[in-house]
Amino acid sequence: MITPKFSMPSNSFYGELRKRVNTYFKENNISPTGNYKLYSKAILVGVLFIATYVHLVFFTPNYWLAAFECIFLGGLTAFIGFNVMHDGAHGSFSNRKWINTLAGASINFLGANVYIWKTKHNIIHHTYTNIDGIDDDIDASPVLRLAETQKKYGIHRIQHWYFLLAYSLLYFFWIFFTDYKKYFTGKIGAVPIQKHDTKHHISFWFYKTFHLLAFIILPIYMVGFWPWLVGFLIYGIFTGIVLSIVFQLAHTVMEAKFPQPVMPENKIEDEWAIHQLKTTANFATKNKVISWLVGGLNFQIEHHLFPLISHVHYPEISRIIKQTCAEYNVPYVEHPNMRSAIVSHVKYLRYLGKN
Repeated sequence: MITPKFSMPSNSFYGELRKRVNTYFKENNISPTGNYKLYSKAILVGVLFIATYVHLVFFTPNYWLAAFECIFLGGLTAFIGFNVMHDGAHGSFSNRKWINTLAGASINFLGANVYIWKTKHNIIHHTYTNIDGIDDDIDASPVLRLAETQKKYGIHRIQHWYFLLAYSLLYFFWIFFTDYKKYFTGKIGAVPIQKHDTKHHISFWFYKTFHLLAFIILPIYMVGFWPWLVGFLIYGIFTGIVLSIVFQLAHTVMEAKFPQPVMPENKIEDEWAIHQLKTTANFATKNKVISWLVGGLNFQIEHHLFPLISHVHYPEISRIIKQTCAEYNVPYVEHPNMRSAIVSHVKYLRYLGKN
């Protein structure tokens, strides 16, 4: 798979943008990585996750409270992914490498694999956003059609009705199928990944075994098969829906573009930063509660342009990015609230089901 190249104009929009953002951090003597706000949040969610897990497995409450705690545990799983793992895997959680490694590794304990995720997300998705055939995040075929260049099946006519059902399966599909598929094929979609070394092989199987023991075998032993199955389904379904909704609102909305390389040059017409702005959208950036819960991923534009900057700084640098976009006449897509972003996503699914 030969990945496309981006245009490299002499008067680079991104060059000016980086200069302004870097100046902001220098003038205010601020580190672009996380701070006490992020660290306290990470400790809080870690304690809550462990306490909820222990109470469910070792002090199992009545069915209704157990069901609520399974939903809560699913929310905490997504919360850890958004706030701790995501920054850690990007190297923006801390200015210390070992802390970033530890934060990123939190995804291993939750059933996924950080090495595969970093390749899929940091390298492929962040570079080739919304480019069909390369960006694995928009490949949900044949269940969902997420780009006009993808094959349309009859079932896609109603995908705007059943998409939540598909999203509810994301967590299970991720940890029990796609991780293994990527591991054994050595590919993410059509893109080959770097060959695993011994350390990655050991890590992959160690954490997959840990997850099997901690989330399947031990709970079954403690509470029985059927209570475990119901609880695990509730937990995984809620986790999948939350993860899917937040990530889909960033790229699969009516306003987002899905560029294809110009052939035979195999080149994207825009420079990389402008490509990111055309393929990415923000939502509910004025809502501090949502911003806190989703780890700043509602500031998806800021994240895609500056993935090495922690999400705690996105509200401030968003002002710089908006101003620069206005000066360079570059689009900056933003939904005022989560509801309007969801509406746009549903409209997009409906559009692709009919066209």
